[in-house]
Amino acid sequence: MTSTLRTGILGIGTRIPDNVLTNDDLARIVDTTDEWIVTRTGIRERRLLSPGELLADYGAEAARRALDNAGVPLSEVDLILACTYTPDRLCPSLACDIHHRLGPELGSAAAFDLNAACSGFLYGLHLADKLIATGTHRRILLIALENHSGILDFTDRSTCILFGDGASAVVLGPVEDGSDSGIYATCIGADGEGTAHIQLLHDGPMHPESPHARNDGQPYLRMNGREVFKYATRVFGVALDEVLALAGMSTDQIDFLIPHQANMRIIRAGAERIHIAPERVVMNIERYGNTASVSIPLGITDLLAEGRLKKGDTLALVAFGAGYTYGAAVVKW
Repeated sequence: MTSTLRTGILGIGTRIPDNVLTNDDLARIVDTTDEWIVTRTGIRERRLLSPGELLADYGAEAARRALDNAGVPLSEVDLILACTYTPDRLCPSLACDIHHRLGPELGSAAAFDLNAACSGFLYGLHLADKLIATGTHRRILLIALENHSGILDFTDRSTCILFGDGASAVVLGPVEDGSDSGIYATCIGADGEGTAHIQLLHDGPMHPESPHARNDGQPYLRMNGREVFKYATRVFGVALDEVLALAGMSTDQIDFLIPHQANMRIIRAGAERIHIAPERVVMNIERYGNTASVSIPLGITDLLAEGRLKKGDTLALVAFGAGYTYGAAVVKW
């Protein structure tokens, strides 16, 4: 019989672009102001890939940093899982491109992409946890990475102000015997009724001659912000209630809530609904914008860099994304 193992985050690494786009920079491109953006979103700046940069290079660098942090050799990795909805190309997968960049020590480690939009990291965490818990895989590189600058229409004020780029990776594996650290619960879900409200369309059988293209003819992201806000503030509490019940915990036992950094108002409304004090809520949207699937591991990285995250702390993670999708997890550091 296969024994059940608890999965832990053994190491973490992040690679954020050096290129900073401030609200004042955007005000010279589109009809907006710093005050307008900050008031509605909480964002002051975001990081964007420079022309010619590839997401696969960022993912490989984040992976190397995570492996160094974990003290795990590349040869022990048996799966690369890349969570993204903005890959450099559709085929081959971004995970395979990263596999190639990391080198031959990986051997025949499996590699594939997962697209759950902004919920991608938590979908990936849910899947990786099950694979490790059952002994199917032992060391998994879970990489969340997004290149929003490649899909934004910088004449559309409703979307171009929101998003940023970057990559974060975690090394996942069984925790040591007797340790109480690791993943205690995960949950994922979806509501297909939301498919119309966040879309990245392209010409094809479903959308011939798509009108949603930039001046260069490339497709761009479009979003119904009002509907997304309503869904996000509702599912925030639903997902956390579900995962806390699975973990057998209450909000009082949570040291930090790390939500997907969609919008300052969404985060505050969701935290208030489940009675989490502001000082326990991690927000870095001011500096990075909405980095989608990257935002949760980026939040963990910031907590560590600030010296606030201690061994034994309990984290609640929550996200929602296009689809609609949602995910949540409870992790003890």
